[in-house]
Amino acid sequence: MKIIVVGCGKIGSAILSSLVEEGHSVVVVDNNSNVLDSISNIYDVMAVCGSGTDCEVLEEAGAGSAQLLVAVTASDEFNMLCCYLAKKMGTDHTIARIRNPEYNLDSLSFLKQQLDLSLIINPEMLTAREMHNIIKVPSALKIESFSGRRFDIIEMMINEGSPLHNIRLMDIRNKFKAKFLVTVVQRENKVYIPDGNFVLKQGDKIGLTGDITEIMKLMRILGVERKQAKDVMILGGSKTAYYLSRLLLDSGHRVKIMERDVKRCDELSELLPKAVIINGDGAQQEVLEEEGLSSTDVFVSLTGMDEENILISIFAYSSHVPKVISKVNRPELAEMAKNLGLDTVISAKGIVANILVQYARALENSLGSNIETLYKIMDDKAEVLEFNVKSDFKNVNIPLKELKLKDNILLCGIIRKRKSILPTGDDVIMTGDRVIVMTANRRLNDLSDILM
Repeated sequence: MKIIVVGCGKIGSAILSSLVEEGHSVVVVDNNSNVLDSISNIYDVMAVCGSGTDCEVLEEAGAGSAQLLVAVTASDEFNMLCCYLAKKMGTDHTIARIRNPEYNLDSLSFLKQQLDLSLIINPEMLTAREMHNIIKVPSALKIESFSGRRFDIIEMMINEGSPLHNIRLMDIRNKFKAKFLVTVVQRENKVYIPDGNFVLKQGDKIGLTGDITEIMKLMRILGVERKQAKDVMILGGSKTAYYLSRLLLDSGHRVKIMERDVKRCDELSELLPKAVIINGDGAQQEVLEEEGLSSTDVFVSLTGMDEENILISIFAYSSHVPKVISKVNRPELAEMAKNLGLDTVISAKGIVANILVQYARALENSLGSNIETLYKIMDDKAEVLEFNVKSDFKNVNIPLKELKLKDNILLCGIIRKRKSILPTGDDVIMTGDRVIVMTANRRLNDLSDILM
């Protein structure tokens, strides 16, 4: 599929990398020739230097025949205008990054309709939502949600001394009397879609699914459940910090934001009157200590520098903060952060790239189901997808035990009329269901791709 990406900053580069990996024909547009030269040296893509709001530039990029254009420059208004022009020139679908908090839901809905946008993405809001989900279940490393949070995949680590060490999966549910499913295991650099004979080891990172109350029950049994967070300290007054604070305050948390810039502190004080805004340098350990770092439940590092986020998060971890969340965009630094003991590292680039991959696959698909949600998990070594089963899917009402699945695939959930089902061999897929599939080393476009 031919896709144009306008804007090659951090988000644009991540989107570009994911789409090229998916096998799409990608054209990049940016007004910085040095950036384009660097991209051309890494990726086999066509690069056009110029403005995405210049019709001649868009024409050279092929807007008249493109299936999708994604505008992710630093300017919301530029992105909207670029998408509008591309649509008028013949591009089938357009996606704009719009992240200014001044655009409320009604405004965005109006803009989407009037500009005929296929999708609006707000990386800061998406990142804040992911962090908020984790704060609600602080024992988890990561949480991916489907169908309005009716189905979750929760990542957790098997630590030294865990009762899960050296136990077969088929024995777990009887031993711990909780209804859940282990869907995926990462052991060092390998990822497994396990069967019942798989034996867990300490150091494994596992993906769990099931009713959240059952998973919390398991965590209590294992002794890894952490108390519900009340006090959250956020370092950095970015847009992500604003969105996260709003979510936290709405759910009853106490929020403290530390920001260096006085003007930004004043803005946040007006926007978030219920939050405590501190003007200070969080890179200074004594400042963090004076503001109560050691007594907070969650510390979230959201400065604009990955290195600073890592270093300050390590200090917070050493100060025995129960939950530390770090925003780290560069993959090599994210891996380093995890090796240094930071278990919850979030990347805005990765979140947006997942959404674009999901959308592009959905456009390609013309079979019997649609991709509703897609996440890359386990350090991007596995994928979990949500499919909407349409009337022309050929394998409805057949017991799952009679379906022959390909290797490295697990059907881990069915959502039917707001009810979540952990499937057994006797369950069936029905029209209208939403089906959750876990896979490693495979690219799925349609639910039928799971079958031999």
